[in-house]
Amino acid sequence: MKGDLDDPKALIQEAYKIENITRSECRSIFLDWALSLPIEQDANISIQNLLERYQSEFSDHPMTETLEEGLLTMVKPKRRGGWKSRHRSESD
Repeated sequence: MKGDLDDPKALIQEAYKIENITRSECRSIFLDWALSLPIEQDANISIQNLLERYQSEFSDHPMTETLEEGLLTMVKPKRRGGWKSRHRSESD
């Protein structure tokens, strides 16, 4: 694994290393990051952990702002059925 549990592909970590990165680029990286998380992982907890890691050192960085916005807007999807939730009999 390149990153860790909260940043599996180290996308957020790498964003902080890019000089003159824009908010738009950070948002794109954030979307890639969100899509790379396992479905069972709580994105809000990971965002909180990432903010704890980077916020004090990079308070004016556009990725910090993007993470803060993400914390306010990310909603964990609720599963509503689907084939995995259906009870299967042994005859299926």
